[in-house]
Amino acid sequence: MNSFQLLEYAAWALSAILGLWMLFDMIKTNRSYNEDLLTSSKEGEIDETLVIDPTHQGGHR
Repeated sequence: MNSFQLLEYAAWALSAILGLWMLFDMIKTNRSYNEDLLTSSKEGEIDETLVIDPTHQGGHR
């Protein structure tokens, strides 16, 4: 096995890991938020809904 084959296998392994991570994150996000919130197109609607601490809404002081 030469170094190019080893590099090819490493690239495939990395792409599989990233694909699984993206799938896991998609499932986690779909369970955490409802579909209406995720597909909303109104600007600011998601930001206002996700704010946990109201003191962080105003920006820098």
